[in-house]
Amino acid sequence: MIDKDPATYELATWLWVIILSAWGGIASYVRKVRCNIIARFSIVEIVGDIVISAFVGVITFLLCESAAIPQGLSAAIIGVSAHMGSRAIFAFELAADRAFRKWLDEKNQFGEK
Repeated sequence: MIDKDPATYELATWLWVIILSAWGGIASYVRKVRCNIIARFSIVEIVGDIVISAFVGVITFLLCESAAIPQGLSAAIIGVSAHMGSRAIFAFELAADRAFRKWLDEKNQFGEK
């Protein structure tokens, strides 16, 4: 059996991930406007939020796929992380740093170089 390969996913899969992620970016932008974080509509701000959210959504999708998380749960996680935007990127950075440090500690513990 062939493992999942993102290069072989159908276009529809990538489209729903990107659309869901962009929707999270739009929701984040609307929240910023409603909370007066952004004073008025800015095309640059909304495009920035959508781009960041799409990036986060794709990364989250790949992580969910590698963890074999069911599609419905993946969609929810993708939506939430896309809404988080750059905060999700920061959380991913922290998790990756912890995992890398743990790996290094385990490697050093066994005397590997």
